[in-house]
Amino acid sequence: MTIIRKQDFIDSVAESLQFISYYHPLDFVTAMAEAYEKEQSIAAKDAIAQILINSRMCAQGLRPICQDTGIITTFVKVGMNVQWDSDLTVQEMVDEGVRRAYTNPDNPLRASIVADPNGARKNTKDNTPAVVHIDLVAGDKVEIMVAAKGGGSENKSKMVMLNPSDSVAEWVLKTLPTMGAGWCPPGMVGIGIGGTAEKAAVMAKESLMDPVDIQDLIAKGAENADEELRLELMDGINKLGIGAQGLGGLTTVLDVKVKSCPTHAASKPVVMIPNCAATRHAHFHLDGSGPAVLTPPKLEDWPEITWDVGDNVRRVDVNKVTKEEVATWKMGETVLLNGKILTGRDAAHKRIKEYLEQGKPFPNGVDFNGRFIYYVGPVDAVRDEAVGPAGPTTSTRMDKFTDMMLEETGLMGMIGKAERGPATVDSIAKHQSVYLMAVGGAAYLVSKAIKNAKVVAFEDLGMEAIYEFEVEDMPVTVAVDADGNSAHQQGPAIWKAKIEELDAKLSK
Repeated sequence: MTIIRKQDFIDSVAESLQFISYYHPLDFVTAMAEAYEKEQSIAAKDAIAQILINSRMCAQGLRPICQDTGIITTFVKVGMNVQWDSDLTVQEMVDEGVRRAYTNPDNPLRASIVADPNGARKNTKDNTPAVVHIDLVAGDKVEIMVAAKGGGSENKSKMVMLNPSDSVAEWVLKTLPTMGAGWCPPGMVGIGIGGTAEKAAVMAKESLMDPVDIQDLIAKGAENADEELRLELMDGINKLGIGAQGLGGLTTVLDVKVKSCPTHAASKPVVMIPNCAATRHAHFHLDGSGPAVLTPPKLEDWPEITWDVGDNVRRVDVNKVTKEEVATWKMGETVLLNGKILTGRDAAHKRIKEYLEQGKPFPNGVDFNGRFIYYVGPVDAVRDEAVGPAGPTTSTRMDKFTDMMLEETGLMGMIGKAERGPATVDSIAKHQSVYLMAVGGAAYLVSKAIKNAKVVAFEDLGMEAIYEFEVEDMPVTVAVDADGNSAHQQGPAIWKAKIEELDAKLSK
């Protein structure tokens, strides 16, 4: 009989969550480095470079890889011969570990969890509760897998009840392009097949805990239907040309995972869950001898990659830029922003709408006219930081507010990640505005361009408050220009055609 002490369990969870906040799994780093070396799309290669540089910076600075430090999912497999020395349940112990990790003063992590999801949506302040899956298994140890899953990728999860004779691969290849780029590719895709609807979802999520090993599978060859599906989807998804950050390129996924289990003869439940470029998970065991020991990777394990904005760059003073000048910016150009920008995401936009409808002035004289808004919810600053990691959030969630912002507030431009919907692109063109894209998964790198930050409105919203950032050479890409040209529409289409041409040449 193995006795697992409460404190060992809590300490292990807390330490592992701090660990994964700033260390990418090395298998992921290696796969990203390989994708960088073979990438031919300039835009995609640039995005991967920023992600890898950000990853190394976070490992060195022990700060979060992404400003969205995730909702915690934990798989706890308890040996039947384990006895607990605890007055708390497993759920309560996990939550206490989460609480300690997310309120650690040396590296505070962003609290993103809201209670009453269909009502007040009030932030719980410490990122609890976690989602905990518990299994009783043979043995005398406790196996724990923890993951911090960002909302941008979690929101792109898809589920379907196929007919038994339907093709899973066909459904995935039809569905994945509809997910857009809000899941921050390149990453992994987990597929759960069988069981019931909820079982398929759990299998898909658990599959994302596995290491990146698709190249090993390619080398040895498939030995069953699930492995055949992995290889088919790895090839098929990357031929879609979606590429890094959805800008078009050779690598959209680094690996495809598949888990399956028996199901009803009339059923074929399938769930697809993507993992983003901020892949974060840890796997450890407790055997009664003390808390888990996690070994930090070495900085030399990261590739030596430098990032150069190149010649096609505009350095802009956003305090003085005019609408006429913005209209000359072209899709795909790199822009370095300097000056003061405002921030605001879901909750702030909802409140802005309420203020406009009620004819109320914004707090503290906040004025959006002629300004740029950055869709971000930053991590709290520590030590001498102006702000913590502050990468972009998924812009499509603000689409329903965009026409209002451009029409009624005089907003000049927006900064975020991923594509904009067709109606929003039309609105940008109509108002001669612009949408700029920062790289998702490069939050710490982006934060280094922010020299000052202060809350200027809606402080009660926490990380969703409106900040004013003073930025210096903040790198962004023109994703939608004033003529309505969209990099997320044109890039993948161009690269899908290029990949088809390349395959045609190789097959001759």
